[in-house]
Amino acid sequence: MTDLLHRLPYARFLGLLTEADGDNLTVTMPFADRLIGNPVLPALHGGATAALLELTAVAQVAALYPRLRLPRPINVNVAYLRSGRPVDVHASARISRAGRRVAHVLAEAWQDDRAQPIAALTAHFLLAVGDLE
Repeated sequence: MTDLLHRLPYARFLGLLTEADGDNLTVTMPFADRLIGNPVLPALHGGATAALLELTAVAQVAALYPRLRLPRPINVNVAYLRSGRPVDVHASARISRAGRRVAHVLAEAWQDDRAQPIAALTAHFLLAVGDLE
């Protein structure tokens, strides 16, 4: 899956790093000054956090359901739970339910303590892209 994220331009821009533990992926977004959205606090930009979560979910779905094409997002909902500090952010995703065409995915992003996420994602991804085109 490292290869998958390296092929996506925005994942490369964010500098995403992937670590696999069996079928579970943990994606890390190393801190960089360009990721600051609010310089007063300073806090990470919400768009970078959302992109980390979505790309983590895509990578997890692609790892468990390999296709010729990437899973397409149908809908994505991100809940921002606390401000992201200017440090590395980690994310992992799990597929809560998958059918032949659609997967429901939950993802969380955290910094120092996994039990205190800074953001959470709920999304549906289209799996059977080739059948519908």
